[in-house]
Amino acid sequence: MQKRMKKETTLHFSKDLLFGIGNAFLLSIFTLIILYPIYYMFIVSISGSSNVIRGEVSWYPINLNWDSYRAIFKNQNLGRSYLNTIFYTIAGTSISVSMSALCAYPLSRRNFYGRNLFTFLVVFTMLFDAGMIPKFLVVNALHLRNTIWAILVPSAINVYYMIMIRTFFQGIPEEMVESAKIDGAGEGKIFTRIVLPLSKPVLASVTLFYAVGQWNGYLSPLLYLDDKKLYPLQLILRNIVISNEMATMSSDITSMHISTVNIKYAVIFVSILPILCVYPFVQKYFNKGVMVGAIKG
Repeated sequence: MQKRMKKETTLHFSKDLLFGIGNAFLLSIFTLIILYPIYYMFIVSISGSSNVIRGEVSWYPINLNWDSYRAIFKNQNLGRSYLNTIFYTIAGTSISVSMSALCAYPLSRRNFYGRNLFTFLVVFTMLFDAGMIPKFLVVNALHLRNTIWAILVPSAINVYYMIMIRTFFQGIPEEMVESAKIDGAGEGKIFTRIVLPLSKPVLASVTLFYAVGQWNGYLSPLLYLDDKKLYPLQLILRNIVISNEMATMSSDITSMHISTVNIKYAVIFVSILPILCVYPFVQKYFNKGVMVGAIKG
């Protein structure tokens, strides 16, 4: 009997070991697939232009130089667009998270009169979108076009993220809210002192989603902005990569002996670097917030 149990334990351990090895192998491949394009953009951006044009760069930089990054930071349009993107991301994320939480809180309370009706109206906007042209006409009629509010206001609330927050709020024990009311706390104090501190996981996750959306957004600026001084980085990047607009950087490219490919990859790498740096700090909240918001309710 003991020999049989020992044999079964050994067999079970061997299966777990093989599964662990196979899992680690597959995850390593997926990690390489995800990270290699980012690494490739970086090594191309710091390699010699002639080597890049001939296609010699694949695994490591050749004729190392940082001229493409010098050209980027010397260019006024790119520097201004980078600051614009930082502003749009911080301001837009703050507005979106605040509005989503304020919308989610009353919809999560069972004693809120008309909760089902308001929830239906909000969800209806997610299922049936008006379309690009009606949105443009509304923004233009409100005189928001060619202002920073055209970027911040139309995307203030994402219904899906709001529902995530609402579902998390519903998971907070009702007894805590009732106890606070007995102590004399109003809805505002309950929301700020009890609900929000307990909702850090889902708020951190939603903040990351909103920040990534704001940072990568270029369609709204493309539709609503004409003044290049208000352009975000992604719109400048889109013009460089798709429209091949390098006129403003032609002197830098000629003097530094770098190619347009170096510039393109350098701009792309600089545009994704901040999000890559921010993600590790919110990762500890990310899984918990998403899973709780998806399972409950």
